[in-house]
Amino acid sequence: MSDRLRAAVIGCGKPWKSEGATGFGMAHSHARAYLATGCCDLAAVADIVRENAEAFAAQYGGPAVFTDYGEMLETVRPDVVSICVWPKLHAPMVLDCVSAGARAIHCEKPMAPTWGEAKAMHRAAVSKGVQLTFNHQRRFLAPMQEARRLQREGAIGELTRLEASCPNLMDWGTHWIDMLFFFNGETPAEWVLGQIDARAPEPLFGLEHENQALCQVKLRNGVRGLVFTGHDNDIGCQLRLVGSAGAIELDNPRPCLRLRSRGRGRWQGIETGETLHGNEAIHRGVADLVRCLESGEEPELSSHKALRATEVIFATYESSRRRGRVDLPLEPDDSALLTMLAEGSLASPVRCG
Repeated sequence: MSDRLRAAVIGCGKPWKSEGATGFGMAHSHARAYLATGCCDLAAVADIVRENAEAFAAQYGGPAVFTDYGEMLETVRPDVVSICVWPKLHAPMVLDCVSAGARAIHCEKPMAPTWGEAKAMHRAAVSKGVQLTFNHQRRFLAPMQEARRLQREGAIGELTRLEASCPNLMDWGTHWIDMLFFFNGETPAEWVLGQIDARAPEPLFGLEHENQALCQVKLRNGVRGLVFTGHDNDIGCQLRLVGSAGAIELDNPRPCLRLRSRGRGRWQGIETGETLHGNEAIHRGVADLVRCLESGEEPELSSHKALRATEVIFATYESSRRRGRVDLPLEPDDSALLTMLAEGSLASPVRCG
C-alpha cells in the first residue's frame, strides 16, 4: 500500500471485561487488527461516553477522541471506519460514513434490524464506490478453510446438503448461514421455507430474537441447506457438509474438523490448529479488506456476500408470517419477526392432548 491509511472506530463500549461490558470487545479486536497490518494508523475513536473513548484511546497510541461520530467523520476524514455498535445503529452510521467520503467501512454483524436497511447500506456503498464489509470473519478460520478444501477436492463426493445449528438466526445464525454460501461456491439461494417460535422473545444487543427456528433453503445448484436454532437445536455438531460419498462435521471440541468418507466406518479427526471462534480471523478479515483497497478486488467479507445470508434470515421470518415458501428475491423490507411481535400476531403455542 503506497500511503498509510487513517482508521477510525465508532463504538468503543465499556473497557473490555469491565463490569457492565457487553459483547466480546469487538472494537478492541478491530483496532488491534488495523495496527497489525503495518499500514494503518488509528486516527480517531468515537463513543457517546467520553470516559470509555478515552480509556480505549489510551490503549492504542492516543487517537483523537470524540463523543459525536459525525463530528469525527467531518474533522478527521478517516479512510477506513469500523462500526462496532448495536445493530439498530448500523444503517444510519454506514450511510453517514458513505456520505462523509470514507473509502472503506467495516461493520459488525448482523447487517441491520430490517431487510430494507440492509439493502440500503449496500446500495449506497455501491453507488459511491465505497468498499463495505461485514464481520463474517469465520470464513478465515483454518477449520472452515480446510473443510471447503476437502469438499472441493471431492473428499465427500458431490455436495448435496449443508446443515447448521446455533442459538438464533440473527446474531449467531448470520455467521452459519454465511458459511452455507462459503462452502457452496457463493451460489445464490432460490427459495426459503421456514418457521419460528417466539413465545418468549429473547433480547440481544437491542434486538428481539426467536426462541426456536427451522430454516430450509434451496440453493440454485440444487444443494439444500437446513438451519436449526434455539430450543432442541442439537444436530451433533455446529456445521455439517453432506455429500454423495461422505460427510464433514465442524464443532468446538478439538479437533474441530472431522471427516468420514465412503468405505470408512469411523470419523477421522483433522487437526487444523484453530477453533471455530478465534480472534485471529478478525485480523485476517481486516488485512484482506485493507489489501483489497489497493488491489480493487472484492473483499472476502463484502456486503454482496453478507446480503445473501441476511436475505435468508429475513426470508425465514417472512415464511413464518406467510406460512408458506418464499421465493427470492425477498420483497418485503421489514423484519417479519419484529412486525409480528409489534402487532402481537405471532401464533400462541398450540398444546396437544
